[in-house]
Amino acid sequence: MKRFTTITLGCKVNQCESAAICQRLSDSGLQAVHDQIKPDVVVINTCTVTGKAAMQSRQAVRQAIRKYPQAQIIVTGCYAQTAPEEIQAMPGVDLVVGHEDKLRLDEVISRGAPNLSPLGPRSRTEGDSCEFSALPSIAREDRTRAFLKIQDGCNTRCTYCIVPYARGNSRSMPPAEVLDHLRQLGRDGIKEVVLTGIHLGAYGSDFRPPMPLPVLLQSINAEGPVHRIRLSSIEPTEVDSRLIELIAFSHGKLCRHLHIPLQSGDDTILRRMGRPYSREQFAQVIKEIHRQMPEAAIGVDVMAGFPGETDEAFENSYHLIEELPVTYLHVFPFSARKGTPAAGFKPKVPERISKDRCLRLRLLGQAKQKAFYQSMVGRHLEVLIESNENGRAKGWSDNYLPVIIPEVLVEANHLVMTQIIGLNSEGEVVAHLVNKQ
Repeated sequence: MKRFTTITLGCKVNQCESAAICQRLSDSGLQAVHDQIKPDVVVINTCTVTGKAAMQSRQAVRQAIRKYPQAQIIVTGCYAQTAPEEIQAMPGVDLVVGHEDKLRLDEVISRGAPNLSPLGPRSRTEGDSCEFSALPSIAREDRTRAFLKIQDGCNTRCTYCIVPYARGNSRSMPPAEVLDHLRQLGRDGIKEVVLTGIHLGAYGSDFRPPMPLPVLLQSINAEGPVHRIRLSSIEPTEVDSRLIELIAFSHGKLCRHLHIPLQSGDDTILRRMGRPYSREQFAQVIKEIHRQMPEAAIGVDVMAGFPGETDEAFENSYHLIEELPVTYLHVFPFSARKGTPAAGFKPKVPERISKDRCLRLRLLGQAKQKAFYQSMVGRHLEVLIESNENGRAKGWSDNYLPVIIPEVLVEANHLVMTQIIGLNSEGEVVAHLVNKQ
């Protein structure tokens, strides 16, 4: 029996697709192995969202070649789609597989490389007729949460982003299929499903007539095929009053947790990035979420060091975030990606300054998160238990609070009602058990 392992870089969609690849390979008779056993096949699912991500993908390929010199090395993912020649030129790479064929790797391994689709960014941007490629619904190993990809591709052309060239235009899973997947996951005992996509808020825009994401969520909420639905990242222009009200009045079925990319809090930089909103519009969205759902977790992506970001522009970003009721930050420095307009933008921000700005933002994010945790003290929150370690249960609330219940053993995948009692010396959220459902 052939043995395989996977290496995944990048976003939750990539993680979801890698899980689907693993399932397909396992179903075809291959055995998944980890570091203790040398694999016969290594599949590397790459990322190319930034120049740094592309570099890390190359590093991962080289490391796999050195670590597993006898294995068949197969490279797929967004970097493989946009730069196949670069990867194929790396000694030790056996096969480069594009997005169209990544879920056919079982066939590729068993029969060679039958009828692989052409690679390269041109083949993806001409993807108006591409259909949504459904993945098997894959749960994490702890069997408490599953990720379901319901959308792929992106029609937006932010100046720093290569992803539309790697993934093609936006396309969506038909709503009936979404519900079928969720029903099956519910029958499998999954309590929480995370809906993912490259541009999740664009769900349904490719249908005729269009079907906005809130319409799908309304159907899901009405049927309740699983206990909880959580959304992955969604653009601020797609968080409207209808979506906010739907989440607010879903009684916890739709998690009170939104992750919204800001990227910059300066209007000039936002325009250079090609982002279709202003700092004031972003602020209004965040304030409205907080007004209707004061306990909601609001995560924010922010980029530091974009070309032309002056000290004043950075301070505009910093103070906007400081003033808004956000919960946590994902901070990253600008990393020029070859093939994007921003790669040629000037003036460049020196790396030292970019790092300093990232540090300030991360410290601000840590302070925001701690304040949010403390604001939950005394609240009753339902927690989905994921593990028991060292005599304590650990899990997550719907509003993205990682909760520890000391001296309590509760089986994973059980929902319990808790009362938050405080933070321990390590900054972890501690709760008492109120009752078990």
